[in-house]
Amino acid sequence: MPETIILTRQGPIGRLRLNRPAKLNAQTPQMWRELRELGRELRDDRDLRCLVVGGEGRAFSSGIDLSEITGRDGLAVAAGAGEDRLTALIRQGQEAFSWLVDAPFASIAAMRGYALGAGLQLALACDLRVAARTTQLGALEFRYGLLPDLGGTAWLPRLVGPARAKELVFTAARIDAEEALRIGLVNRVVEDGELDAAADALAETIAAQPPLALRHAKRAIDAFADQERSLQLAAEGQAACLRSEDFVEAGKAFREGRAPVYRGR
Repeated sequence: MPETIILTRQGPIGRLRLNRPAKLNAQTPQMWRELRELGRELRDDRDLRCLVVGGEGRAFSSGIDLSEITGRDGLAVAAGAGEDRLTALIRQGQEAFSWLVDAPFASIAAMRGYALGAGLQLALACDLRVAARTTQLGALEFRYGLLPDLGGTAWLPRLVGPARAKELVFTAARIDAEEALRIGLVNRVVEDGELDAAADALAETIAAQPPLALRHAKRAIDAFADQERSLQLAAEGQAACLRSEDFVEAGKAFREGRAPVYRGR
């Protein structure tokens, strides 16, 4: 059983929570292993429509637990094992988050307290981000002589543009939720006590959408930097939707004046 994460399911909605509240959900190699293994379990799950990612206690995630990665079994020790091996270990670590990008379902980061360093990168891997008003966000890796290597360099520029991403990374600045909303880093800011309800309501809305269309739309939108690739993915996805039972169901539900029941096929 995982020790550092908790997954619960309610119908088509999953809720994943980091579970080191006493450490503000600071991340460890064990947490990355458990997240990576969970990703392998969920990546082909066609019953899951939306996953809400959050943290137990008062923080989403304060970043990396430096005592863990610099300890006897940490990544810093592996630095003496050769450049190729260390690079491979870091690439493996990236898989703890990247499965959220590749997943066929939508994901929502529900952030409170702190989303710093690796915590911010986990939020960036999600499709949408909802932040409690008092949340502090930041790519702080430069403060420790490091860079955001778990996906931040790939996903942060998608949201805020390369120049703004460089500013956030190069200055290692903390920003508040309102500034994050202003620059497009988060989708919504809500009062602290409303975070869970707001994230759940958004998840329920998304879970009610046609999963086949969502899967293909997600792939096409994520490929936006390559216009031709995005257009090709949209065309292929639309062809799949037009052939699907869900398309027939959508038309039938419209005629009958009821909500459609999508099955993802």
